[in-house]
Amino acid sequence: MIRIVLADDEHLVRGAIAALLGLEEDLEVVAQVGRGDEVEAAVAEHAADIAVLDIEMPGATGLEVAGRLAGSAPGCGVLVLTSFGRPGYLRRALDA
Repeated sequence: MIRIVLADDEHLVRGAIAALLGLEEDLEVVAQVGRGDEVEAAVAEHAADIAVLDIEMPGATGLEVAGRLAGSAPGCGVLVLTSFGRPGYLRRALDA
């Protein structure tokens, strides 16, 4: 079972993504948070394998959180989601 922490400040988006991921038998959304500064604690508490991060959230951006997780939870993979096409986001996400 792949354990996922889902972080998005949009409740409806977060719920929809969680519902879709829940349809897969080998995926489990173990925590949902609405702020970037809540992600690290949720990843640690739930021993998450993957963190799915919105790129723009209050508390900390998905890019900031991705960089922090590289140090605090190196075994946790990161997937960054965004609907924004701002210059530099892809490079910064890959660097994190």
